[in-house]
Amino acid sequence: MKVTVVGAGAVGATCADNIARKELCQELVLLDIKEGIAEGKAQDMMQTAALLGFDTKITGSTNDYSKTAGSDVVVITSGLPRKPGMTREELIGVNAGIVRGVTQNILQNSPDAIIIIISNPMDTMTYLSLTATKIPKNRIIGMGGALDSARFRYQLSQQLDCSPADLNAIVVGGHGDTTMIPLIRLATWNSVPVTKFLSENQQKEIIADTMVGGATLTKLIGTSAWYAPGAAGASLVESIIRDEKKLISCCVALDGEYGQKDICLGVPVVIGKSGWEKIVDLGLNEEEQALFNKSAEAVRNMNDVLKTL
Repeated sequence: MKVTVVGAGAVGATCADNIARKELCQELVLLDIKEGIAEGKAQDMMQTAALLGFDTKITGSTNDYSKTAGSDVVVITSGLPRKPGMTREELIGVNAGIVRGVTQNILQNSPDAIIIIISNPMDTMTYLSLTATKIPKNRIIGMGGALDSARFRYQLSQQLDCSPADLNAIVVGGHGDTTMIPLIRLATWNSVPVTKFLSENQQKEIIADTMVGGATLTKLIGTSAWYAPGAAGASLVESIIRDEKKLISCCVALDGEYGQKDICLGVPVVIGKSGWEKIVDLGLNEEEQALFNKSAEAVRNMNDVLKTL
């Protein structure tokens, strides 16, 4: 198996590191537009192999897409990172051109690849990748919900004083501070609803802290986060490569599901060897569906910016 990660910045390098450590593929290509960055980080990671005991071969490349040929899965992280005070919407103008070019170059060399989008604004970049390439929709996956759900579990664990691994919790909707929907009604602690242990105020605090999770980190460290986004991308690669059939919230193309069409939005999907294999209906209540519709409207407004570029 062969995996390519496009973008050797903090997110891409972290994603590649996780993939290599788990030995998800025999060959891993790290590609970047900046001279020497991908080669240097690939070499640095390869020098950890003797210490960590993995056998994945990691190759770095400066904008040479021929080295990505035959990739089974491609993770796209390239683009301008979000800076303090910058919204995801403000990234559209710059990142749309980058992501469009990357996906086209990738598919020229790996026409059957499954593509995972991490680049922001993630919902719009996923939609752009789908409409620009016209490949089967199950092969385009936006990572956002996987990350947001992990952040949701973190916030729950802080309030419950428990292990995040014992929690099941999912975020749907857009991957944005005002568009994501943490479904606390459905969250469980080893099958017990978390609402049994949390007050209304605690629940509201958890939801609010989850929704601004990315912005909080951007404010603290001066740029977008990378450990959790990189790990989230690698978790999707793992479910694809190992055909794990995991149920993960991802940004995918909707065609009537959850009452929406012609949009890519976060919903629970089964992830396996062919990409996303089916959408699972959670049975949203009236309030949750209204929030989902509002999220879809906001994402459509972002997508409309693409028409002006």
